This record gives sequence, C-alpha cells and structure tokens, in this order.
Amino acid sequence: MERVRVAIVDDHEAVRLGFAGTCDQFGFDLVGSAPTVTELLEQIFDKDCEVVICDLSLADGSLVKDNVERLVEVGPAVMIFSIADRASLMRAALKAGAVAIVPKSQPMADLAEAIRLSAKGVIINNSETTAMIDADTLFLKDANLSNREREVLSLYASGMSLKQVAFELEIKQSSAKEHIDRVRVKYAKLGREAGTKVDLFKRAVEDGILKGDLL
Repeated sequence: MERVRVAIVDDHEAVRLGFAGTCDQFGFDLVGSAPTVTELLEQIFDKDCEVVICDLSLADGSLVKDNVERLVEVGPAVMIFSIADRASLMRAALKAGAVAIVPKSQPMADLAEAIRLSAKGVIINNSETTAMIDADTLFLKDANLSNREREVLSLYASGMSLKQVAFELEIKQSSAKEHIDRVRVKYAKLGREAGTKVDLFKRAVEDGILKGDLL
C-alpha cells in the first residue's frame, strides 16, 4: 500500500506523540508535527505533504478559518481532528476548505481510513461533516444587519446593559433598544430566534460578530 505523507497541528504534545504512533501503525510518513500552523508550514516546506491533521482550536489564539485556509493554500488536504463539540468552529473549518471532521473519540482506524481517502482527493461525508453542512444551509441564514445594528448587538450581547451601550455609542438608550428590537425581528424572520440575551450572544458568535464558543 502506498505510504501517505501526513502532518499534524495540535497544541497538545501528547496528541502529537499519539499521532506519531498511529503513523507507524498504519504506514504513514509523518513529515511535520507542530503546535501552530506557522511552525508546521516551515516544517513541511518542499516535503510534498498530502494530508494535514489540524485541531479546531489552538493555544496561539489563531482562528480555525485562517488556519485551514493557510494550509489548503500550500497544497495538502486538511482534516479536522478534534473533540468536535463547537458547531460554529466546525462550520468555519468546512467553509474554509477542510475535507472532513473526525472526532477524537473515533478509533484510530477510522482516522487512518479518512487520511487515505483524503490523500486521494475524496471529500468525506461522515456524519459530523454532513450535520455541519446541513446546519449551515438550513440554519445560518444571513440576517443582513446594518452596521449600527451589528455594533449595538456586539456590545449588548457581550454583556453591556442598554444604558452602557447607549453611552459607548453616544446614542439614546431608546435608540439602542430599537436597534436590538430590530435585530431580534430580523433573526426571528429567519427562524433564528433571539428572544433572550443568551440567544443574541449565540447569534452574534454564529455570524462572526463576536468571538466565543457555543455550548
């Protein structure tokens, strides 16, 4: 069986060491292993890496969208290998060009099979990937918020009161409330209810207005 040239980006050394053992077990050539994408790109330069395994969230604060795009740009297929419990990040990874999401709870044999398929150019429609694509199509519809509505939502959903938002933006408190009311109406028309402040926070994270993780 032809050996596949693979690399891994994960900020946990134990995961990287475990993946090295998986490569030995399944006959892969490990050509790079690093805690950040920047370091990995230096390692795999001119090594014709075919598949890169990448975690959703890295300790350097980088965004998964940027990480996947940087890796895809140099040639390899990118697979997400994660605990896979943050839907917004998984959607971002798939949009950026990741070919599959493999949960860390899966057997290593499943990961190995996904690597071989990815090396052949196959986009893997496992249950995790399909669920995220469906969710993105059916759920994350653009609310088309105005710039001011996004500003008010960003401050209010991050924890400020309407009075604080109004002071920060130098507008009336009644105006801040009107903006939030319009935001709620726009989301409701899309079936993305935002009746509570927690709901507004979730919508803001989903649409990239705020950074954060959805529980």
